[in-house]
Amino acid sequence: MDQKILSLAAEKTADRLQKFLQTLKEDDLANLLQNQAVKGKAAGALLRAIFKGFPCSEEAGALRRLKIYSCCVQLLESGDLQKEVASEIIGLLMLEVHNFPGALLVELASEFVDAVKQGNLTNGKSLELLPIIFTALATKKENLAYGKGELSGEECKKQLINTLCSGRWDHQYVIQLTSMFKDVPLTAEEVEIVVEKVLTMFSKLNLQEIPPLVYQLLVLSSKGSRKKVLEGIIAFFNKLDTQHSEEQSGDELLDFVTVPSGELRHVEGTIILHIVFAIKLDCELGRELLKLLKAGQQGDFGSNICPFSIALFLSVTRIQRFEEQVFDLLKSLVIKSFKDLQLLQGSKFLQDLVPHRCCVSTMILEVVKNSVHSWDHVTQGLVELGFILMDSYGPKKILDGKTIEASSGLSRMPNQHACKLGANILLETFKIHEMIRQEILEQVLNRVVTRGSSPITHFIDLLSDIIMYSPLVLQSCSSKVTETFDYLSFLPLQTVQGLMKAVQPLLKVSLSIRDSLILVLRKAMFARQLDARKSAVAGFLLLLKNFKVLGSLSSSQCSQSIGISQVHVDVHSRYNSVANETFCLEIMDSLRRCLGQQADVRLMLYEGFYDVLRRNSQLANSIMQTLLSQLKQFYEPEPDMLPPLKLEACILTQGDQISLQEPLDCLLCCIQHCLAWYKSRVMPLQQKEEEEEEEGFYQDLDDMLESITSRMIKSELEDFELDKSADFSQSTGIGIKNNICAFLVMGVCEVLIEYNFSVSNFSKNKFEDVLSLFMCYKELSDILNEKAGKGKTKMANKTNDSFLSMKFVSDLLTALFRDSTQSHEESLSVLRSSNEFMRYAVSVALQKVQQLKEMGHVSGPDGKNPEKVFQNLCDITRVLLWRYTSIPTSVEESGKKEKGKSISLLCLEGLQKIFSVVQQFYQPKIHQFLRALDATDKEEEVEVSVTQRAAFQIRQFQRSLLNILSSQEEDFNSKEALLLVTVLSNLSKLLEPSSTQFVQMLSWTTKICKENSWEDASFCKGLMNLLFSLHVLCKSPVTLLRDLSQDIHGHLGDIDQDVEVEKTNHFAVVNLRTAAPTVCLLLLSQAEKVLEEVDWLITKLKGQVSQEIIPEEASSQATLPNHPIEKAIIIQLGTLLTFFHELVQTALPSGSCVDTLLKDLCKMYTILTALVRYYLQVCQHSRGIPKNMEKLVKLSGSHLTPLCYSFISYIQNKKSKSLKHTGEKKKEKTAAGPTAMARALRETKPIPNLIFAIEQYEKFLIHLSKRSKVNLMQHIKLSTSRDFKIKGNILDMVLQEDEDDDEEGTASEHEGQNKEPAKKKRKK
Repeated sequence: MDQKILSLAAEKTADRLQKFLQTLKEDDLANLLQNQAVKGKAAGALLRAIFKGFPCSEEAGALRRLKIYSCCVQLLESGDLQKEVASEIIGLLMLEVHNFPGALLVELASEFVDAVKQGNLTNGKSLELLPIIFTALATKKENLAYGKGELSGEECKKQLINTLCSGRWDHQYVIQLTSMFKDVPLTAEEVEIVVEKVLTMFSKLNLQEIPPLVYQLLVLSSKGSRKKVLEGIIAFFNKLDTQHSEEQSGDELLDFVTVPSGELRHVEGTIILHIVFAIKLDCELGRELLKLLKAGQQGDFGSNICPFSIALFLSVTRIQRFEEQVFDLLKSLVIKSFKDLQLLQGSKFLQDLVPHRCCVSTMILEVVKNSVHSWDHVTQGLVELGFILMDSYGPKKILDGKTIEASSGLSRMPNQHACKLGANILLETFKIHEMIRQEILEQVLNRVVTRGSSPITHFIDLLSDIIMYSPLVLQSCSSKVTETFDYLSFLPLQTVQGLMKAVQPLLKVSLSIRDSLILVLRKAMFARQLDARKSAVAGFLLLLKNFKVLGSLSSSQCSQSIGISQVHVDVHSRYNSVANETFCLEIMDSLRRCLGQQADVRLMLYEGFYDVLRRNSQLANSIMQTLLSQLKQFYEPEPDMLPPLKLEACILTQGDQISLQEPLDCLLCCIQHCLAWYKSRVMPLQQKEEEEEEEGFYQDLDDMLESITSRMIKSELEDFELDKSADFSQSTGIGIKNNICAFLVMGVCEVLIEYNFSVSNFSKNKFEDVLSLFMCYKELSDILNEKAGKGKTKMANKTNDSFLSMKFVSDLLTALFRDSTQSHEESLSVLRSSNEFMRYAVSVALQKVQQLKEMGHVSGPDGKNPEKVFQNLCDITRVLLWRYTSIPTSVEESGKKEKGKSISLLCLEGLQKIFSVVQQFYQPKIHQFLRALDATDKEEEVEVSVTQRAAFQIRQFQRSLLNILSSQEEDFNSKEALLLVTVLSNLSKLLEPSSTQFVQMLSWTTKICKENSWEDASFCKGLMNLLFSLHVLCKSPVTLLRDLSQDIHGHLGDIDQDVEVEKTNHFAVVNLRTAAPTVCLLLLSQAEKVLEEVDWLITKLKGQVSQEIIPEEASSQATLPNHPIEKAIIIQLGTLLTFFHELVQTALPSGSCVDTLLKDLCKMYTILTALVRYYLQVCQHSRGIPKNMEKLVKLSGSHLTPLCYSFISYIQNKKSKSLKHTGEKKKEKTAAGPTAMARALRETKPIPNLIFAIEQYEKFLIHLSKRSKVNLMQHIKLSTSRDFKIKGNILDMVLQEDEDDDEEGTASEHEGQNKEPAKKKRKK
């Protein structure tokens, strides 16, 4: 039969074929086709013949054709056909689709849709036909019966797609179905329906099936709905990540974890690659991704910003056209996240409204952690992001060797955090990815070398962390490190020291690196540049410190161990401590040559020797001998010779240039510290071993110091040629020389004071020597201060650091103030009898703390060891605290009147500096610090919290402040009161805001402000700052601002002199002296902060609304969560409005107050406009505007806008008066004119900005009224048109007046006439 059909089909006409086929039953034909297809015989030709025999022009033929078509589809689904046969059949079926009439196409498509919904597909092969059927259907223009009605082909297709997507899809056909849709012509609406369906299927699929599905979905997204596709993918993986991390952090005994970590990360990596590939082909998709990033940055993060999406953004940076944009957006996202965090931490008002959310930095570090699963496409972006953050937000400038933050105080913290995040990203990436290590190291070293002029401490810290992580890993990159050494002599000293410290662990592992460094240092030792020689000394000293010679004291006896990773490395090192000895002695030889170089180089050497000795005690002999021979050059050996030192030899004269050649005071200081350490540490061990031969130098040095002491005491200033008659001016050679000598003598005295105190063992004679040395020091210091007069040496004298070590200062203060041992009483009374000496001891302690605050370390031994500095700081604080609380300033000052500050006041100043330094450098140790201050504390006591300890200290200072405030007016010590307020401010930062102690502190401060009316501006400012800083951590300060503004209005009076203002006395601290500018400016700055918070909230709300605009039906519910935030914003603005209402009626003095008020009013209107624009957005939804917003608009129209215009007129009248006043005095003082004019111009500059802001506000109010159908303008009197028309009659009058003025020289009439029109013009 099949042969017959084929032979008939071969004929030219199809008539016989049609007749023959009509005689056959449908089932027979279907069976025949099935048998032929399964056997693989000419099924294609048979099918072609059958279609030829059933033309679509006849209805019966079309129906038979449909049956055959359905039969073929079943055949394909059965899976019994060979691949080639199936392909041939599909090809034929595709060709025939377009011949079907529309009604049959609908039926055919419905069969497919039902098969998918009922899950009747077995292998999904026939799905290849569906796109053709849909396409053919869409081309049918006539109406087709569908369901109960009639629809066009396009509409039928839409309905079918809808039905298909609303049904259940078997998960094994999801990918095929998605792939099928890419060949169907879809409208935007249909694409959205399909995309939503596919996204809902994600959660039902196996993890491994998602990448191919995402690929198909991305192909489909080229038809539209790109944003939805990206959002869906990101949201799905964000949810998966969250579940995964919860599972991991949850029950550890949980054996069953839904998805293994590695598998999830690999799938995510694949999907990121798919998306990046899709973006390369479709730039529109990339733009949509950028929009998502921007939206996440502006409003809430939502699910757009999560570890998965950040990894995706970083991968997109590999596409050149998007690279810069993505990095800029990520950079601003990071800094915004830190700024938001800072804003939230500083305001209880915001904390209550906005829940704390995950920080971007945590997400980025999560990406670094996840990138271990072969996310190579992400790592490059991570490295670049790390460097971008470090470059953009690192410290910016160097001033006098100190790093200065370029940004202002508030923005400094977010910048520091962003820079630290950059460093963390690079360090963690370095640890995980071997491939990228070389590049990170190269980039860091390049920056260290090329950025000599800008601070690079953050890069050096990163380098140090990288090397500490694994010195052995870096051996492979040794060539890069040695290359960097070649630039050492050209780099600033600070950079060299940091770099050497960082690479020091490498020197122990790699002999080649060490050798190349030594070569470079030896060359640098003889370089022409002074800095290069100093760098060489610094490098050699570092080597001496870190290469232990056999027999040196163990690390535990030194202050800083080298770190575990390096000690571990030492075990494998190829050379030992015996070899180290030769190496170190060789370096010592090199360093001895430096003793003939400039003072700066010698100074470095003397400062470094003590540290070397402490870390490498076997070098004691060599170091001490070097120092002894150096001292002998300047020491007078004759026991009766005065003075005992050759000061002339220390000074170098080259022509007119006179400079210091030998820093003798530093040499003696170094000797004294080395000797003390040697006696306490090395000699006890030597005595056990009874070694005598090395004792020579120690005895010699001791005798020399004793001899210098006794002869210095006997010497008069005349012996040094430094008496009162000497010349100390900086302009003559003799003067410069005398200045240098004077500083040397003072330094030597300080060194000897420390030496004699430390060897005294509390002997009275020694203490008398100490006092005599101090008198010599003081006499010289007084002469210098006196001679300096108004001038410059006084400053130089102040900047000279004291030679006393911090440990000694701490011991000395303890002995002077706290030592009550009976046997020490008599000898200590010698020192205690001199008030000058005690004041000197306290002032040196202050100087040390100041140095710590500025530099982060102090001069002298152990000054760079944070542990020891902290210990000394605790001891000093304990003594100062005891001295201040037990002998108050009032008691001390009532005794005898002396020049300068009293000791108690100095103690208080010291405490204030220490509290701020401890919070700056020792934040983690604050508990330890406060425990050290509490003398009564015992180890076994119950643990006391930081808040309780801080509260105990606060109470002591509160008592002191109350004592001062209760004193008589003439006894009121404003400086002490201000210091106490600063101390209280520092300590209050340690209180937990939720604790009762904090609440007590706030109520105490409020009480003080309400009851004390001292007319001292700086004290008032300090107190008010304290009040606000506490208040914002409890609740918003707007009501406080309103009360204070009423007080200011009461004290300063109204702009309309006829109005009597009722005086409200909420806070006594506000009075006529302090109201303006002190309190006024402070209030305005606080109001600015509140406005900033409100602005932040409005921006947040706008971001949320813009993300919610799409689903309209859910809009009314969607914005409901914002109600509390909206309500809070309106209350804040309403209260601020009453605050400004008071201030714009106040007769404020010209200057900064008026200026700032105008700027803040401008901000107020800008933020009111922002709120109105937010409600314009909201009104696009079905929601209207709340009643309290209407009240706020009404309040602004009645209580603020009209008063703003009155205030502007008031300022302009004042300006014209002041200009007139200047005109009258012009003949007496010609210079006053321009300055007054400039001031008047400066004050009126913000006025046009304010008027513009008011007019913008009113413009948007009109828009909102139209959109919300609420008349918001009924309470607002529209502003007058403020054009600048030239009015001829007024101009004539003014010109006439000027002429009269020139003739008569009087201006009174002119003033009266000119003022009136101006007033009219402003107040039409």
